[in-house]
Amino acid sequence: MTAAVSRPTADVASTHTLLGCVAREVAGPERQITLADGHAVVRLPRSAVLLRCAVARVSEVGAHRYEGPVQRFSAGAWSPVDAAGLAALVADELTLRTGVRNDEFAGQVVASRDALDRVLRLRPPSDPDPTGDPVVDSYVDSEQSLVHGHPRHPAPKWRSGDVESWNAYAPELRTSLRLRWIGVPEALLGSDGPFDELIGVLDPPPAPAGHAVLPVHPWQFALARPLDPRLRDLGTGGAVLRPTASVRTLYAPRADLFVKTSLHIRITNCVRKNARYELTGAVALTRLLAGLPLPAGVALLPEPAYRTVELPGLDETYGVILRGGLRPHLAEGETPLIAAALAAAPLAVPDPVGWWDAYVRLLVPAVLELWWRHGVVHEAHLQNVVVVLDADRRPVRMLLRDLEGVKLDRERRADWLARLPAAIGYDPEQAFNRVSYCLFVNHLVELAGALADAHPGVEARLWATLREVVRETSGRLGDPPRLAALLAGVPLPVKANLLVRWERAADRQAGYLPFPNPIGGRW
Repeated sequence: MTAAVSRPTADVASTHTLLGCVAREVAGPERQITLADGHAVVRLPRSAVLLRCAVARVSEVGAHRYEGPVQRFSAGAWSPVDAAGLAALVADELTLRTGVRNDEFAGQVVASRDALDRVLRLRPPSDPDPTGDPVVDSYVDSEQSLVHGHPRHPAPKWRSGDVESWNAYAPELRTSLRLRWIGVPEALLGSDGPFDELIGVLDPPPAPAGHAVLPVHPWQFALARPLDPRLRDLGTGGAVLRPTASVRTLYAPRADLFVKTSLHIRITNCVRKNARYELTGAVALTRLLAGLPLPAGVALLPEPAYRTVELPGLDETYGVILRGGLRPHLAEGETPLIAAALAAAPLAVPDPVGWWDAYVRLLVPAVLELWWRHGVVHEAHLQNVVVVLDADRRPVRMLLRDLEGVKLDRERRADWLARLPAAIGYDPEQAFNRVSYCLFVNHLVELAGALADAHPGVEARLWATLREVVRETSGRLGDPPRLAALLAGVPLPVKANLLVRWERAADRQAGYLPFPNPIGGRW
């Protein structure tokens, strides 16, 4: 379904990503970007710097597709600037803009570029450990295909941790692993749901008398050494698992089970650990959400069990959540793929508008109905949606996943929140911003871009189709004021990934900026 394209080098790709962040979060809102002579020209006004890059495809929402080097105008001429040089220029501008310095920023951009370069050089040309089942192997390939990472993050491949461990566990390098297992005394066990019943498909080692088995990511086991003397090391073994796009969530292809581990590695903005409220909240939300009606063709992947060590600190070191698999949702001839894999390269399909119509009619009503009818915020970004394609490669089903990101509107779901950790609640504005950003900007803008890359000139028709689906959905929901505003053209909210990274703030503290609304009506 994807057209062959020549990939830029790691350095050029990194400059494109950083320039796109600057255009979206700084130059765009400040009206410091123009299109001229086939280039996007970006001004950094406080530092009097002028940048440009050739545009391979102009986007109606400013998500342009760049090509060739980013250039700086100096001494009367344009000359290329590499990732390190561009990061330094952006850092100077943001220092003047915010009054805050960030001595880590430029180094993180360069480290991200270097990590991408390693992936491009070391990625095996094919899966070295296939199951032989084409459906399963296609799904695993989609999870491990996100070579360039988040397309709108200034340092998408920046992460803590040593290079050798990344080479062993990075999904982009098509890695496989077996879990490390520990024995936890039953008196120190924190657990809920049918954990033992589910984990049995992974062939765990036998538990010593008076203990229960707990799977641990092998990298986390090494990071957390020495092992607490009250715990037992049961060694490495059991089923082969594949790291998914999130790195710390592992998929057992033959057993069809996901294991979401704690991994105290910082990837982009966050340390990827299972906080205690996320462990208990996942299982509680699974039970509550099971009773909600969803539109035909849409399902939520459950997270029915967790287990951890019931000791301060160790509960988040070793906490594990089990997530249900894909097979119960697949019919003969259907193939599941994560949405991010579809959006990562030009998406060539026989009927792009019809394909898009089928896609958004599955996804958009489900997410908006969860939000407005039920007060449930699902972060339907590209990595949180598994798209099921039929034998003709058309979308027929959507699987929504990852309850960590599910939040509840405090005004609409006070009944559920009374039994859940307070961190799971959002005020109504937070709820809508998160739903709208993840669904429309993070997900559909990027997917529309992939279709437009393969089918030049189609973008306007995609937005017209999406507008009609949002209009119909809004009508069924009684025309909520926030959806009415979107249909009238009020800007969409976009998460400020560049600025939150500059401020070294937690991801949950990221602000939102106005984003061009492609579905708004005309006066």
